[in-house]
Amino acid sequence: MQLQQRGHDANAAPCVGIIANPVSARDIRRVVANASNLQIADRVNIVLRALTALASMGVPRVLIMPDKGGIRAMLLRSLKREHNLHHAFPEVEFLDMEPTSTVEDTFLAARMMRAAGVKTIVVLGGDGTHRAVVRECTDIPIAGLSTGTNNAFPAMGESTITAMAVGLYATGKLSAEQALAPNKLLEISINAGERHDIALVDAVISNDRYIGARALWKTENLAAVYLAFANPQAIGLSAIGGLLHPLGRHDAGGLAVHLSDDPATRRLVLRAPIAPGMLREVGIARWEPMPAGQPFAVALQAGVVALDGEREMAFDAGDRVRITLRENAFPTVDVARCMQTAAREGLFRLSSSTP
Repeated sequence: MQLQQRGHDANAAPCVGIIANPVSARDIRRVVANASNLQIADRVNIVLRALTALASMGVPRVLIMPDKGGIRAMLLRSLKREHNLHHAFPEVEFLDMEPTSTVEDTFLAARMMRAAGVKTIVVLGGDGTHRAVVRECTDIPIAGLSTGTNNAFPAMGESTITAMAVGLYATGKLSAEQALAPNKLLEISINAGERHDIALVDAVISNDRYIGARALWKTENLAAVYLAFANPQAIGLSAIGGLLHPLGRHDAGGLAVHLSDDPATRRLVLRAPIAPGMLREVGIARWEPMPAGQPFAVALQAGVVALDGEREMAFDAGDRVRITLRENAFPTVDVARCMQTAAREGLFRLSSSTP
């Protein structure tokens, strides 16, 4: 079950990729907030349900990212057992790559899946895992399954239904116009693109001067939060914007929130759930809309940019940091719309013989 990297063939049978992060939801936020995390067996069961649904929708082949966390080994055992019980699955192939147990695995797997011509990538993880896939594949639709700590981007859903929607699109039963939705993202640029990255949900400016423990969970050092969208039901730093000025993921523009603990400059204090079970009070100085395509200059002289909750980019005095909202930046499978459209068009109805 190995795959050599190959070019895209428009006439090839539809193929779907699966990237399952074996260590999502295991950062310090889970520890300090007493939150649960998904075990390997649970992640494998999510993948198995997705594979069953993809087979039922007519997807013949699935590529999966290998890992050292135990998903591949347990999945192979489970597939062998299920095949012996005559359960149907697509042909499963693991990418021919050596896992490193770092985010580089996700970057490489996404690039290899793109080169192999997958129609869609199903992602199991939190905001950071989804960001890593999109960074490498802005032109490949993704379908997210939430298994991380803060899950503002991937929706909570059952993998069976998500995979059914993916299968409808991958096999051509639904068109891109029927199945896909456009999404916003934030582009972060330091010194006119000398360094750059993206965020799917939030780019947070902190006066920390080190990367260290990557997860950002203390609010007293925060200077600003830039948001592609702001859901009031979200967990994480995007909740600051969501509870202040809700903004839908398909609404125009973004939101910039400037923070301050100084009574002389702050306008109000907001209580927000920045991690599961963890509410913190945050001083708000002001907030403003972010029109698409307009760069916003970061005022802090030196610090760290956290992307979707994790410290990623340090900057020093003299560095010029700009954050720009981009609309229609990448597609996702709109599961609800896929299922509604397919039901209306009778795509799940099986023909019956007349006696």
